Amino acid sequence: MGLKVLLVYPEMPPTYWSMRYALPFIGKKAVFPPLGLLTVAAMLPEDCQVSLVDLNVAPLREAAVAQADLVFVSAMIVQKESMARVVGLCNRLGTPVVAGGPYPTSCHDQIQGVDHFVLNEAEVTLPLFLHDYALGQAKPLYTSPEKPDLARTPAPRFDLVRRKDYAEMALQFSRGCPHDCEFCDIIELFGRRPRTKSPAQFLHELELLYAEGWRGPLFLVDDNFIGNRREVKALLAELIPWQQQRHHPFTFFTEASLDLAADEPLMDQMVQAGFNMVFLGIETPDLCALKAAGKQQNLKADLLASIRKIQRKGMEVSGGFIVGFDSDGGDIFDRQVRFIQEAAIPTAMVGLLTALPKTRLHHRLEAEGRLTGDSGGGNNTHDLRLNFLPRMDARKLIDGYKRILAEIYHPDRYFERCLQLLKTMKPPLTSRRKLHIMELRAFVRSLVVQTFSRYGWSYWRFLVQGFFARPLMVPETVTLAVKGHHYFKITRSLLELERFKAGLQDLAQAFEARLQTVTALEFPQRLAELKAFRDRALSQMQARYQRLPRDFRAYADDAVAAFRASLEENLSRFAPEVPIQG
Repeated sequence: MGLKVLLVYPEMPPTYWSMRYALPFIGKKAVFPPLGLLTVAAMLPEDCQVSLVDLNVAPLREAAVAQADLVFVSAMIVQKESMARVVGLCNRLGTPVVAGGPYPTSCHDQIQGVDHFVLNEAEVTLPLFLHDYALGQAKPLYTSPEKPDLARTPAPRFDLVRRKDYAEMALQFSRGCPHDCEFCDIIELFGRRPRTKSPAQFLHELELLYAEGWRGPLFLVDDNFIGNRREVKALLAELIPWQQQRHHPFTFFTEASLDLAADEPLMDQMVQAGFNMVFLGIETPDLCALKAAGKQQNLKADLLASIRKIQRKGMEVSGGFIVGFDSDGGDIFDRQVRFIQEAAIPTAMVGLLTALPKTRLHHRLEAEGRLTGDSGGGNNTHDLRLNFLPRMDARKLIDGYKRILAEIYHPDRYFERCLQLLKTMKPPLTSRRKLHIMELRAFVRSLVVQTFSRYGWSYWRFLVQGFFARPLMVPETVTLAVKGHHYFKITRSLLELERFKAGLQDLAQAFEARLQTVTALEFPQRLAELKAFRDRALSQMQARYQRLPRDFRAYADDAVAAFRASLEENLSRFAPEVPIQG
């Protein structure tokens, strides 16, 4: 009997990407399964007993960890806290941990408790580890700069996950990106020469999914799907008839670069193949910032015109945006909001600039003495901690960033963009199909939940206007409305969290001001009064903490700990000889 291997995928915290508050509308637990671990599972020896636990859909049981010979864990930076808890449990139960994926590859020297790091691309490093492990000679670290041919990549083990848990499926066609954006770590992980699977290899994986019963949205996880256009066009030429022969069982969405708009035949092929959405790294309307960041592909044509061309072909554009570039002026926040509205981009992922490990940005800021820490939790949309010294005042930058989110995800502004998108987009090829049961379920729940929400009037106005403007795009209209519910809740929770943190600072300052009115001679007599003030401050803090959305309390824990320490430190500083605990 072979090894018992347990694959564990850490939990994703609530983010704009997670769709946590939209998933209940369709009765799902997570957006898509962990494709990387499913692929690793297919690389393990055939005699291995392999099981998978995705913490986004099920808890990790101690018994499962204790019974495993090895636990494999893969994570992105945003999952670092959950990964640490998984590693801690394995350490406590004495089960060896093997870690890989983007976060360990970039930051393995900062991670404790892992027995074996199998980094970079598993097609190269995993066989080396497995060979040594079988001989009892496994090393702590396996790494390689080799960029393997994806012909070596096996089809993922789709049998390890349940369809009913996930809203969508994921596949990969290529790795790498030809561009060299200063802040991006993709080329550090996968190189600048995009490598692809063959059309036959990709269609084989698609056929496996089809046979397993998967239907509907499918995310191509490529960081730049059009990085190798010759190979992409060859794939699409075979994907189009495959879809037609099976009556379009899948709709696709992926990531690409803005210069997609300059290739009309490619856009036409993508639409015919069933692509209905593309995520673009737009970053900023400021051309100076784009040039400084090496975002040359965004400087070749007018940004708005390019987005419009893609939308009119029939693909929704979602976009990534960043504030915090060195050239950003005080007007950048209004400019970002104005651009997002004019571009009719409902899903606008705006984040604070973060210096990710090993990127050109990280190296430059380190040389300039401007780095102040690591990349934090990797959640640059609402873990509002900068890891470098910006040119703009940091407080002004963060306040401006929060204002962008508050404006673009105000229901009226969001639905305004959605309606404009519906009017601009060409209806998809599948617009005349019947609604899926999942879509009908989402619509009914949407009517119940969103009608009686605080934005119910805006919601109904959008539905009516959307249905009349594009009667053939009812599923798209409902999907946009449901996504809005998630974005509104995330934004509201973020702003509540930030108000909570600001309130802690006010309480700490008030306590310090009270202490400063007390002379050294008065201190012993007024100690009870000061401790009562401190206790009231702690009580207020706890009450406010309990009112925070449960999913967001973890983001407040550091601020709470700092607040408690500040109160005690200030009291001790004024009278170190007086016991203050208790």
